[in-house]
Amino acid sequence: MKSEDTPFEGGPMDGRVLPVLLGPTGHPPKIYRIPVPDAAGGPPTVLVYRRAPRGHSRRLGLPRGWKYEFDPEGKGDERPRWPWSKPAARPATRPDR
Repeated sequence: MKSEDTPFEGGPMDGRVLPVLLGPTGHPPKIYRIPVPDAAGGPPTVLVYRRAPRGHSRRLGLPRGWKYEFDPEGKGDERPRWPWSKPAARPATRPDR
């Protein structure tokens, strides 16, 4: 399998470059999860990073490479996003009168 050295920005992995496996299309995964073991023996903390373009080419505007940006909320999209799928439910908010 092919891998690509991908930089990480933000969070505890800021400034590090790790080899990330590429998929069949030649792109790294959209969401990269890193489990960090707890020192006290509890459940591991999971760091979530999202793929972002590193830069764009001048002429066609294609991505020149990828980087990962830290997602402090750490919520990943668990369901597939199909054109006919309903959008995720948002909490109802009403302004106080």
